[in-house]
Amino acid sequence: MGEQPIFTTRAHVFQIDPNTKKNWMPASKQAVTVSYFYDVTRNSYRIISVDGAKVIINSTITPNMTFTKTSQKFGQWADSRANTVFGLGFSSEQQLTKFAEKFQEVKEAAKIAKDKTQEKIETSSNHSQASSVNGTDDEKASHAGPVDTHLRSENDKLKIALTQSAANVKKWEIELQTLRESNARLTTALQESAASVEQWKRQFSACRDENDRLRNKIDELEEQCSEINREKEKNTQLKRRIEELEAELREKETELKDLRKQSEIIPQLMSECEYVSEKLEAAERDNQNLEDKVRSLKTDIEESRCRQRHLKAELRSFLEVLDGKIDGLHDFRRGLSKLGTDH
Repeated sequence: MGEQPIFTTRAHVFQIDPNTKKNWMPASKQAVTVSYFYDVTRNSYRIISVDGAKVIINSTITPNMTFTKTSQKFGQWADSRANTVFGLGFSSEQQLTKFAEKFQEVKEAAKIAKDKTQEKIETSSNHSQASSVNGTDDEKASHAGPVDTHLRSENDKLKIALTQSAANVKKWEIELQTLRESNARLTTALQESAASVEQWKRQFSACRDENDRLRNKIDELEEQCSEINREKEKNTQLKRRIEELEAELREKETELKDLRKQSEIIPQLMSECEYVSEKLEAAERDNQNLEDKVRSLKTDIEESRCRQRHLKAELRSFLEVLDGKIDGLHDFRRGLSKLGTDH
């Protein structure tokens, strides 16, 4: 069946600088696909990433590997066979967490597979040794049996298998020693990486302090800009006020010119005023005379009215007397008429 992908994500790939063992070098210009593969035939796991036609990660996972989170979005692991340290930068903390959990899961599966393989090898080795010993005893017990030839053949086969097993053990011991040496190198690289992480933390802390200082400076500059804007507004208001005052000043100057023009005709107005005053005084004197005459006329009218009332009273008395005389005359005429009638 070959290898099958069991987990896929995207990340920026980095490798540790082989010279300094401290600085990271980008292995991809942009985020690329990073996948876990499982080989059914070999019962092994690999992390593979390809950028175009270039393989930038080909790391077989072993039980000794450890994936370390160095920040919220960055993680790394050391590969002794590739003699390098891989780093992955994710776009979110959730992606980093999922990748780390899968790494731990695959690591445990690789450990189980290795333990099963080791058990099979030990079982095969013990069985070969036991068969070899039993075959020797059988040779000592019987040299003339009918199955002697068959036992010798089986014993030779077991010797060959034991020799191959011993060779495999040496091979595995050599590979184990190589792995131990690689593990030591990776431990050293991991320690250096940890030191680099501490350095990066210090640099990050310094950058954060610098960022806080710059933010405070920006706040101060914004406050200064606000004060400058307020001063500009005040200056604008003062300019408008100055323009208004200049306009009022021009109006006052115009009024002053008008007053000066009017002041030039003040003497003429004063002479006219004096002439009018004299006329007014003469009119007042005439008015006083007229008032005296009016009062005199009023007195004459009152006296005339009194005479009229007196004459009216005398006239009424005279008329009454006259009426009495007329009545007497009428009485006399009636008496004469009566006397003539009698005679």
